[in-house]
Amino acid sequence: MDGNLQVILQQLQAEKSIERETLLEAISSALESAARKSFSQNANISVEVEPNTLTFKVFEIRSVVEQVEDPAREMTLEEARALNPEASIGDRLKVRTEPKDFGRIAAQTAKQVIIQKIKDAERENVYDEYKKREGELATGVVKRLSHGNIIVGLGRAEAILPQREQSPRENFKPGDRVRAYVLEVEKASRGPQIVLSRATPELVRQLFQLEVPEIYDGTIEIKGIAREAGSRTKIAVASNDPNVDAVGACVGMKGSRVRTVVEELSGEKIDIVRWGDDPVEVCGNALNPADILDMTLDETTKTILVVVPHDQLSLAIGKRGQNARLASKLIGWNIDIKSDLELTGEVPEDGSPDLVQGVLGPSTQLDEAAGEAAQASGQLPDGDENHQAPDSEAASGGSSGGGDEGAPGTDLTSEGESPEGQSQVSPDHAEPADLENTEDSQS
Repeated sequence: MDGNLQVILQQLQAEKSIERETLLEAISSALESAARKSFSQNANISVEVEPNTLTFKVFEIRSVVEQVEDPAREMTLEEARALNPEASIGDRLKVRTEPKDFGRIAAQTAKQVIIQKIKDAERENVYDEYKKREGELATGVVKRLSHGNIIVGLGRAEAILPQREQSPRENFKPGDRVRAYVLEVEKASRGPQIVLSRATPELVRQLFQLEVPEIYDGTIEIKGIAREAGSRTKIAVASNDPNVDAVGACVGMKGSRVRTVVEELSGEKIDIVRWGDDPVEVCGNALNPADILDMTLDETTKTILVVVPHDQLSLAIGKRGQNARLASKLIGWNIDIKSDLELTGEVPEDGSPDLVQGVLGPSTQLDEAAGEAAQASGQLPDGDENHQAPDSEAASGGSSGGGDEGAPGTDLTSEGESPEGQSQVSPDHAEPADLENTEDSQS
């Protein structure tokens, strides 16, 4: 065989990361396909390749019978014992043979077989590599967009970031670098199908493991993650070392660690909650910084009734119930939030009815009603999201990665509540003084 074949095999091993045994098997299959062109169609052909010298031998596999019916596959006992004195009826012998010179068609067949075998081996290697990386992070470059899906190049393979696994906050274009969570790897006809995700809560877990060494080495444990991709994430952490503060370690010096994760998620807000064995304690931490007057547990329905001051109600519930919804997912309990005035039956000072009937029970529309009243009084522009969290949240059992309206770490005015000391007036309840001024202006 051509001596250059050794060099070619070495190049394929280095460039394609294919083992030498796989390449030798491909050569053997190619020679076998080419050799069949020189023999009868019914002949059973086998090719053996010497690994070191790359020389090959061609054999015909024949069965020993009393009476030969198919000369291409059978032989008599006398012929068999001439090759092997111990042969008997029913044995199968390998008979050395020499094929004719390979023609153009045989050579083309051998070439196609080798190319196909190399492609199959390369696909198998890529599948094995990324199958082991399921549940880890992968970094690639956006190649193109297709029907809302993003095709990401990972080097030796291409992955898909489906539209359902994308964050609504993010917008990628070709050439952008993207870090995503390897959700699943499956075999397909065109090669391995690698599915990425930027919306799964596990992405947040992996990012914190990269940024917080205490999580990576097991000193701090992530107990749970509740996420609404593109909006807000709550993560519960606990420390296995009494000398290490779980929340403080995740926040980092001046918020450096959590800020890195927030930037990777394109500004998504992150609340870090201190975990505990008592559901009441964890619930209080998850709803922080809202003031909580009382909490009652119902073990049968796994529901926690939370009583908060009336002016803290929208803060505890969050925008469209997001804060309470994420807290419920985080601790695994249903949370029902009510104001103290609702329980006592009193009427709020501003005369507005209490619209909240609970978070995970009857629906609430406090957010919309409070926001409309605030806009009508001219106190708050629509969509104001510039209120930031206080720096003292970590000391009270939770920390926020950024501010957002009606959620922990924000001012009450972001949910449409009036600042303390200011009255909130709706268009249907104008003050007498305002009516007098209107009449004077008209006259």
